[in-house]
Amino acid sequence: MIRFDNVVKRFDGREVLAGVSFEVAKGEILAIVGPSGTGKSVTLKHLVRLLTPTSGSVWLDDVEISAARGRVLDGIRERFGYLFQGGALLGWLTVAENVALPLRERTSLPDAEIDARVAEALAAVELTGAADRYPAEISGGMQKRAGLARAIVRRSDIVLYDEPTSGLDPVTSVTINRLIHRLNRERGITSVVVTHDLQGALLFADRILMLKAGHVVEASPPAAFVRSANPEVREFLAAQFITEESYLQMKAIYEKEQ
Repeated sequence: MIRFDNVVKRFDGREVLAGVSFEVAKGEILAIVGPSGTGKSVTLKHLVRLLTPTSGSVWLDDVEISAARGRVLDGIRERFGYLFQGGALLGWLTVAENVALPLRERTSLPDAEIDARVAEALAAVELTGAADRYPAEISGGMQKRAGLARAIVRRSDIVLYDEPTSGLDPVTSVTINRLIHRLNRERGITSVVVTHDLQGALLFADRILMLKAGHVVEASPPAAFVRSANPEVREFLAAQFITEESYLQMKAIYEKEQ
């Protein structure tokens, strides 16, 4: 469904992506992890053409995103929802008005249909009671959930997440990760998640892709990722005190609480 084909990205001569290739299947949750500054968010931005490769190509089905223009590009972007790192809510609008914004700006739906879709999206992220509150009146975790409701309100079939648990406490992070997992399963959404939360990613993702210095060093299911013999993966796991045994224990608890 999504394909990166030998993507290179340079900024002022500095190479951030150095020939990145991978695929994301329809309905899959792919988590992109790795050290800071290794090209994770840059990779994500190529999917909606916020950035264009220096060389290589990015594809959605049989359409090359990296070469798309005009209405073709608009049509591609309609298929994506995007949860920004900070939530990106407008402070002078209520939660419901923030969620409605993509529908009011990009569609000609009647007010009744917009209201119904907003209510549906807020219910999906368990925020119905916060519809009339302003961003400053809700917690950081609720702001992230409001941002997620806005990302899914157009019923996009692909959702991109840029550090969805950044700045959140561990309990709230688990709540957000479970929402990502549940929305993927219930709605068949294809999800690409850039995250520093490796423990969470190992629990909700179908595959883990690790970037380092602009290269893909590993792309495998969680159970295989924690068993990888790649020294860079072993170092990354050790830095977060993750072993195969601890992963299996976390997985058992996570599945029991599902």
